[in-house]
Amino acid sequence: MTATRNSVRFGIGDNAPRVAKVAALGLGIALFASACGGSTPEGDGGETSAAPAATGLSCPESQGGEAPEANPKGDPSAVPEATSTTDTPLILGSILPTTGALAFLGPPEIAGTNLAVQEINEAGGVLGADVEIVHRDSGDTTTDIATQSVTDLLSQDVSAIIGAASSGVSQTVINQITGAGVLQMSPANTSPDFTDWDDDGLYWRTAPSDVLQGRVLGNYIMECGAQTVGMVVLNDAYGTGLEASVTEAVEGAGGQVVASEMFNEGDSQFSSQVDAVVAAEPDAIVVISFDQATSIVPLLTQQGVDPTTMFFVDGNTADYSEDLDPGTMEGAQGTQPGSFAGDEFRASLAEIDPALTVWNYAGESYDSVNLIALAAEAAGATDGPSIAAELEGVSKDGEKCFDFAGCVTLLRDGGDIDYDGISGPITFDENGDPTEAFIGIYAFDENNTPQPSRSEAGSL
Repeated sequence: MTATRNSVRFGIGDNAPRVAKVAALGLGIALFASACGGSTPEGDGGETSAAPAATGLSCPESQGGEAPEANPKGDPSAVPEATSTTDTPLILGSILPTTGALAFLGPPEIAGTNLAVQEINEAGGVLGADVEIVHRDSGDTTTDIATQSVTDLLSQDVSAIIGAASSGVSQTVINQITGAGVLQMSPANTSPDFTDWDDDGLYWRTAPSDVLQGRVLGNYIMECGAQTVGMVVLNDAYGTGLEASVTEAVEGAGGQVVASEMFNEGDSQFSSQVDAVVAAEPDAIVVISFDQATSIVPLLTQQGVDPTTMFFVDGNTADYSEDLDPGTMEGAQGTQPGSFAGDEFRASLAEIDPALTVWNYAGESYDSVNLIALAAEAAGATDGPSIAAELEGVSKDGEKCFDFAGCVTLLRDGGDIDYDGISGPITFDENGDPTEAFIGIYAFDENNTPQPSRSEAGSL
């Protein structure tokens, strides 16, 4: 979609990892609320090939998932003229998934970036020039699409690349992007590996590290009464990082992980992993995957596992109404970084993409574009290193503002800003990680669709 003053170009397009210093993060979680949805019903007593996971989790009743009230927005028509201009307009690229295991995340992420670009240009653009965004596919780790897409974007002199969604995919291209002096900002990478990556200060993300999501999920499962946990885990940077964080939380709360079975991206058979986890008879089962959940969940339920003992994560907390029989996932729960999308934001996204049915990481994508644009304004330049040098500053310690128009007005009037976005307060640290974030908890309904249950806020 091309809107007034909006320049968007569309195309078809997520290893030398650093060691995550989890212990040094000093993670502190401030729980706004915590609960699971409903108690566990008894099984039907049918015969299974292995002992089913134990039932009987007792979770406090969900209190619903209210989106936060919309923050006040600036008036695009009242934005002052740019105090400095540029002969090099801000050109952004994106590598977001339109194919592969995370393709369901592509539409909301792309819509979020396009909405931000539209609003920025309605407010007069960055440094007196319209912003452009060029979209390319990231694929997944079974393909080389991301490398090809990045090569194409770098040839178009982009200042920053938004993506990938997959941590594993970002690990394949981060050195290519940052090594070219281009800023990379992911709206969905959650692997702890990126915290200490040697990226010349050019890698940033608006999604919190899985140190936070894993801690929230592990503690949440323990609050529901589980003492033992089994996991089916994607063997990549995303899966293993999240598994480690969940395990740390479970064990820290006095529980035990009794089985953790790995599979690889591209695998199509998961029976051996499911058999091993079910045989361990855990109170709760965590599935850390992408779209492989459509195959894993039926294998679990066929063995008598009650869906109310199943827990999911951001890579697979998705709408399965077209993939699984009604009721298959009813009562299961999942976590998703970010606050719930409010009605106003959803309505704005629908104007960009009327076909949207999920909003995962749309807020983080929207915030990524706004933060890059505001940092470019603060720097008075559109090159990657100059933008990176201002990102931490525009995210904290100044006057609160909530969109490009409101924030850039303050900047151009000589003020210091603290951008709080759709996804949360963000507040970057020197590693490019957000230090404050929300984790949404969702409960699957009878149509296998995740519904907001409640939100927890935490800090790293």
